[in-house]
Amino acid sequence: MPEWFAVILLGIIEGITEFIPISSTGHLLIAQRFLGERSDLFTIVIQSGAVLAVLPLFRGRINQVIHHWREKPTQDLLAKIFVAFAITGAGGLLLDKFGFKLPETITPIALALIIGGILFIVVERRTGDATRTVEITWGIVIAVGVAQLVAAIFPGASRSGTTILIALMLGATRPAATEFSFLVGIPTMLAAGGLKIFRECTRGESNEDWSMVILGTVVSAIVSFVAVKWLLRYVQSHTFVGFGWYRIVFGALLLIWAFTLRGQ
Repeated sequence: MPEWFAVILLGIIEGITEFIPISSTGHLLIAQRFLGERSDLFTIVIQSGAVLAVLPLFRGRINQVIHHWREKPTQDLLAKIFVAFAITGAGGLLLDKFGFKLPETITPIALALIIGGILFIVVERRTGDATRTVEITWGIVIAVGVAQLVAAIFPGASRSGTTILIALMLGATRPAATEFSFLVGIPTMLAAGGLKIFRECTRGESNEDWSMVILGTVVSAIVSFVAVKWLLRYVQSHTFVGFGWYRIVFGALLLIWAFTLRGQ
């Protein structure tokens, strides 16, 4: 398979899965077993491209922050984003200090996908729309910050999936849960990505093919923009049950694959 084609496929996978609650890390780890291993720098850069691409979709919130930052609702939103970000950031630095590494074996990814899928279905079927609120409470804020750490520890859990799920469990509507998950995720992922890119570049040992990195980043950015625009509309009138079933089926297939590999 040509290198450029494999990079395009990885960019597409990253763009689709970065914000949709089905785990970008899990999908990329599996995809690279077939499309060739990539450096951490490659993965970080294309993820950052996918994140930056969705900023225009939140221009209403960006305008609110720029033009109405003195108003209490804006300050309240910024405070909540900052607190969730700070919880994740502090926990992430501790994980990094103790040398935490993502498990790259198939079984943990599969189990995280299945568990998350089951929880999505259970929460959606047991929590009625009438009891949900558009308000993001401080309880949700703290839980979202912790949920991002959980997703960082367990590949396959999905950052967006875990944060949306916890917000739904605590009573937020689907659109409110999805938007807040994204608003917190953007600075979180850009900060983590920026730090990792800085560390990789200052080592001076990289032999990265930047033409392929740029290609993957452009593809992931375009696909991410389309995927997030679709998802924001989708959650206005649909549940997350379909994503739950996808996670369960995909996770089950991965478990079968893992057991098959062990038997060889």
